[in-house]
Amino acid sequence: MLSISAAQMDAFLVAWCYPLARILAMVGTSPLFGNSTIPKRVRIAIGLVLGFAIVPVLPQAPAIQPGTWNGVATFIMQILIGVSMGLTMRLVFTAVDMAGDIIGLQMGLSFAVFFDPSSSGRTAVLSQILTLLASLVFLSLNGHLFLIRVLVTSFDLVPIGSGSISGSAWLVLMRIGTIVFGSGLLMSLPLVAALLVTNIALAVLTRSAPQLNIFAIGFPITSTIGMLVLIVTLNAFSPLLQNLFDQGFNLVGLFLKTLPVH
Repeated sequence: MLSISAAQMDAFLVAWCYPLARILAMVGTSPLFGNSTIPKRVRIAIGLVLGFAIVPVLPQAPAIQPGTWNGVATFIMQILIGVSMGLTMRLVFTAVDMAGDIIGLQMGLSFAVFFDPSSSGRTAVLSQILTLLASLVFLSLNGHLFLIRVLVTSFDLVPIGSGSISGSAWLVLMRIGTIVFGSGLLMSLPLVAALLVTNIALAVLTRSAPQLNIFAIGFPITSTIGMLVLIVTLNAFSPLLQNLFDQGFNLVGLFLKTLPVH
């Protein structure tokens, strides 16, 4: 008759459930794996596959009793670490959304919105196009593989049961806000500058020829020039996106190194 002791059950839970908590939390919040358009069962399956591949190569877990307050706190800490890594990279894609919103507003396409199931809200069409472009660049740069590598490295930097919440570590994640606004504005700057010159030219034209209907000719002109400038500057988006992804991964690594390990 097969018998399992309480100590063996605790060791099994610590060795498998705790790493899976961090892995599933990262998969559920990461920009590609955690997309809401992917069914939940598929996301859970991806997390389990990664767990079965990563857990056997991890160092031996410390002796932790899951039923104690220390065990519950350690489990919650794994979820927080996974969510922090996933959300950091997801917020990197928010910079692309911000750039699309700014460009669409300047082009007069702010009314061209539709319901986006990935964000559960109304999203500008131009933002969705740029987000799809960023996703393709992320995949072409093997960003999904780097994300898995960062996940594996996190168990070396912050082993199970050795991390604790620190204010300095969470302050590192707040720097992603500066990256979101700065990079979003930088990506939209060429189109904003071109459309600003266009609007000034239309204002001068309207002033010199008041009989022209600016509302009838202004929108087609700004939309056409905006699309042309966007097409011309698409080649410059790839280096910007690569730099943006590098900053996101660097912040994740800095966050893991800042967590106090005891």
